[in-house]
Parts: sequence; structure tokens; C-alpha cells
Amino acid sequence: MVLSVLFFLPVIFLLFLYPSKHNYQTLDIVKNDIPELYEFKTLEGDSINLKDHLSIVAFPGKSPFDDGTISLNLKELIYDKFFGFKRFQILALVPYSAEQQVLDLKKELNSYSPLMYWKFAFGSDEAILEAYNNFKISTPLSSNLSSADSFIIDRDGHQRGRIDDRTKLEIEEKIPVYSMYSYNVLEVADLKNKMSDDIRILFTEYRQKRKGNFNSTSRRANDLIE
Repeated sequence: MVLSVLFFLPVIFLLFLYPSKHNYQTLDIVKNDIPELYEFKTLEGDSINLKDHLSIVAFPGKSPFDDGTISLNLKELIYDKFFGFKRFQILALVPYSAEQQVLDLKKELNSYSPLMYWKFAFGSDEAILEAYNNFKISTPLSSNLSSADSFIIDRDGHQRGRIDDRTKLEIEEKIPVYSMYSYNVLEVADLKNKMSDDIRILFTEYRQKRKGNFNSTSRRANDLIE
């Protein structure tokens, strides 16, 4: 009897879970139709594309190696989690003057794992400023062309974020609505607790679309499980 209970109890528990559906809300579109980055090329001279990719766009600036925290945090907390997912990429937009620093930084980052889905793309100072201003932003780009803010762009070229970034407690306390359009790469909590969750939400959305049961009326996640 004891062996039977030990065998059948987990099976019964799984049968109860099987028909249940996990409810989630999709990640908000905070700006539509981010322009393609046609003016940027990789070190190898290749073009980069936002279309049909889930992209994280970052701005390491003129001194990406000296200010390596931006790239290292993205590498350890985001890239290493998601680089195996289809069409996932990180795009770091840098000026031509940063080429040697990029080479040094790539060598450092590659010592941990190959950067197959991480691209450093070079453009003029003006192109970088224009690209940054095409996003819905909260803070201006620095004179060094760097920013702690990174952005999530979905496969259709839309910028994703949170129109209402309040916690449940803040909602209960009737704190005024505030939004989050970008993710601070210098804040570990932002990357681990927000960006990471929001990327998972997008992958869940794509899975639901493939299965044909995507609910476009929902907005963003409350909870998300693997």
C-alpha cells in the first residue's frame, strides 16, 4: 500500500496540473516601429537587423572596455541565460573610434564563452545619437555616447517595456502610475528581476502564437514559470 501511494500520488498530482493553463499578460509595446539600423556594420562589415530578432540594444559608448560594467552585466545576467534561444541577439552600438577598445572587450568576454549572438556594430557619432533618440527614452545619451539604459526590441521591430511598472503593493497604496521604457544595465536587480522576466514573457508570447492560442488582450506578466 505504501509503495502504491508513493507511486500514484505524484501521477495524480500531475494529472491535476495538466489541464490547467498558466495565465500571463504580455509585455507592453511602448513604441511602435523602431527604424532598422542600416548605418551600422560589424567589424567584419556585416549588416545588422532588428526584424525577426528579439534584440537587446545597448550603448557602451566611446570607451566600452574602460566602462566594461555595461557589457559584463549584460553578458553574465542576460546573454548567458538566453543565447541559445532562436533569433535572440544583443546589439552593442559603438562609434568607430572605439574599435580597439571593442577588440579588447571582445577578447575579455570571449574568455568566458563565445559571443555567437552578440554583435558590436559601428556607426558615426551622429548615427548613434539618432538611433538612441529613436527609442522611447527617459534620459539623454551622455557626451561619451554611452548609456546605462538598454532596450528590448521584439521581432516586429517594436520597443517593449512596462507602461505600469508599479508593484502590487504600490498599486494597493494608489501610488501614481510610472513606466519603464528601458532597463538599467548598472542595476543588477533591473536585469535579474525585470529584464530577464520580460524576455521570458516575450518567448512565451511567441510560443503561444505558434500554438495558435495567443491572447492579444493581455498586457504583461504577473507570474511566469518555465
